Amino acid sequence: MSHLECLQSAGFSSNSFNFIFQYQDKEEVVLWMNTVGPYHNRQETYKYFSLPFCVGSKKSISHYHETLGEALQGVELEFSGLDIKFKDDVMQTTYCEIDLDKGRREAFVYAIKNHYWYQMYIDDLPIWGIVGEADENGEDYYLWTYKKLEIGYNANRIVDVNLTSEGKVKLVPNTKIQMSYSVKWKKSDVKFEDRFDKYLDPSFFQHRIHWFSIFNSFMMVIFLVGLVSMILMRTLRKDYARYSKEEEMDDMDRDLGDEYGWKQVHGDVFRPSSHPLIFSSLIGSGCQIFAVSLIVIVVAMIEDLYTERGSMLSTAIFVYAATSPVNGYFGGSLYARQGGRRWIKQMFIGAFLIPAMVCGTAFFINFIAIYYHASRAIPFGTMVAVCCICFFVILPLNLVGTILGRNLSGQPNFPCRVNAVPRPIPEKKWFMEPAVIVCLGGILPFGSIFIEMYFIFTSFWAYKIYYVYGFMMLVLVILCIVTVCVTIVCTYFLLNAEDYRW
Repeated sequence: MSHLECLQSAGFSSNSFNFIFQYQDKEEVVLWMNTVGPYHNRQETYKYFSLPFCVGSKKSISHYHETLGEALQGVELEFSGLDIKFKDDVMQTTYCEIDLDKGRREAFVYAIKNHYWYQMYIDDLPIWGIVGEADENGEDYYLWTYKKLEIGYNANRIVDVNLTSEGKVKLVPNTKIQMSYSVKWKKSDVKFEDRFDKYLDPSFFQHRIHWFSIFNSFMMVIFLVGLVSMILMRTLRKDYARYSKEEEMDDMDRDLGDEYGWKQVHGDVFRPSSHPLIFSSLIGSGCQIFAVSLIVIVVAMIEDLYTERGSMLSTAIFVYAATSPVNGYFGGSLYARQGGRRWIKQMFIGAFLIPAMVCGTAFFINFIAIYYHASRAIPFGTMVAVCCICFFVILPLNLVGTILGRNLSGQPNFPCRVNAVPRPIPEKKWFMEPAVIVCLGGILPFGSIFIEMYFIFTSFWAYKIYYVYGFMMLVLVILCIVTVCVTIVCTYFLLNAEDYRW
């Protein structure tokens, strides 16, 4: 019994161990067929065998999703049925035959018209191939029937895989098409740790435009910090001087004086917000998202998460669940300081605010994927697993954080008392309204990250692997500094307009 069969007999899927395999000569190597879909839309994928491809004669090996991230990302590994053994060359061999009736021909023609590509895996190394091509007139369609595999090995590990599609056959109804493959093994000097380097695109991600965008954002941060510091220090110095002069007046002169500015709302600025429950939940969720972003980026910088399928998503879900006490602590303590009494309701809203938004959107899209039989459709069992994580992991940890926040920092510690009667808010210009400031205040933070978002979404929608997490960390730091500066300025403007609303 081979190493692979021993693992299977123990109840493990072969794919769970592919990325740590050290093969012996003649040991079985599994070729997994993943998905097929149009080249110009990477997110539209279907099972490989949703097209009428045939399976090799070798007995199928059952596969179970290795991680939650794999299931959520629509990984659909199915055994190809091809007989491949380590260091064992295979000459061109026919492994199955397609009986091309009218329906199957139409399926292949549709795939070729839409430039369908398919993805395979050998030892966790992805391989892409094209289904077929049309002639110049678009009248005749041809299917690639010969998979020519060239596999590189270093000692007892697989370090490189290349696929060449050959054997172009015209699609003619009511004919038989023979599918064949060959395997050639070659020795390689590539180290096992560096085998994913060929999939990276330094010319794109480390382009000078990327460096210039980071430098531009950094210079904007320096300019913004200096500008905010200079304006606030000069303005606040004048305010302090004016208020110090007013304090030397007697009560009659002070009452007759023209009082305005941020100091006039000191008795109202710590008044509870109009919707403390939602406000506290948003603050707690924001703190948790920041913690998750920071931890996941640091982990991605230390570990090459892109080398394992679904590892980034699995890590993000685990970190989000583990940082739930952060949400409960900051949200619960703020709600308690604002005098909130329905803390259990606040805890539920804070715990499920982000998961409900994300899962609600994902499940809605999932119904569309199920309707079109796409591989992106999330299995029902995975939905149940996500719901169990929310109820049995995130909610209890959020409860722990809420209790700690209420007990440790839930007592009001404001530097001044709150007036019993709210101060009327004077009329102000339209651009000083909170809703306008919220919209305008987001321009600078977005401007500091939009170039990086372009690279991130390019890797998401195109066939590229994002790996420059050092850039992402720099952009996160820049975003935090810009957000802090913009928040200080916007808060000062509102307080100076005697608008004390949160």
